[in-house]
This record gives sequence, C-alpha cells and structure tokens, in this order.
Amino acid sequence: MGADLDILAQSAALVQGGFFAALLLAVSVFDIRKKIIPDSLCLGIAMTGLFAFEPAKLAGLLASALFLLAALALGGMGGGDIKLMATAGLVLGFSKSIAAAVIGLTALLVFHVGNIIIQKLCGRDARKSYPLAPFLSLGCLAAYFLL
Repeated sequence: MGADLDILAQSAALVQGGFFAALLLAVSVFDIRKKIIPDSLCLGIAMTGLFAFEPAKLAGLLASALFLLAALALGGMGGGDIKLMATAGLVLGFSKSIAAAVIGLTALLVFHVGNIIIQKLCGRDARKSYPLAPFLSLGCLAAYFLL
C-alpha cells in the first residue's frame, strides 16, 4: 500500500513537472515576442500546483512580494513577472521560489554582461532592457528539477 502511494506521488510530480515546463516555455515565448505574460498562462501554472499540492507551498506566494516591492520602488518590471513568480511559488514553495528568483536574476545578469561585451566588441550599444520571463522560467525549472 505504501509503495503504491509513493508511485502515485512520483507520477503526480512528473505530470506536474511536464505541465510546469510547458507553461514556462509558453510564458517565455510570449514575453519575448509580445512583451506580455498572459493571465491564462499564469492561471495554468497555478493549476499545476494542484497536481502535487502541499499546504506548505502556499508560502511560495510570498516570494513574489520581492518582485512587487522591486516594481514599486524601481519600476521597469511588469505585473506579469510578479504574477509569474506568485503562481510559480504555488508549485515550488517558498525556499525553491527564492532559489528560482536568484538563479533567474543571476542568469539575466550574466546574459546582460555578456551582451555588453559582445556589443562593445562590435561597436554597438547594448540593449537596456530584456524580457524577464525567460530568465525567471529558467530559474523556476532549475529549482523544480535540480533542488
């Protein structure tokens, strides 16, 4: 009986991971192409949290508060990024959401520095802004599958 429950839990986590990855890919493509993150995709991400729901993962919503504070204080970030991290928090939980944010923002920083170097070598100015969702999605996937 206990082995059956373990297999069921592993299956739910696998299904959840597949949907989570597919939705994060869709969010990234939308953000790159249209500079928006549709609410329907964020709702889908939130719904994936039901596949292997644990009440403790509700605390993952708090990770988005960091993005809300940054958006209010500094600007330059859309509400879609905040909703993305809130809904991903329902899947990841608090500690993995914080890790996802750190990984995603670090990836953005590395990308930006690399872009500056390449553009300087080519005699051009580097872009000043990038879509954030692809980097946050990378962090969320890393946190989900590797941590």
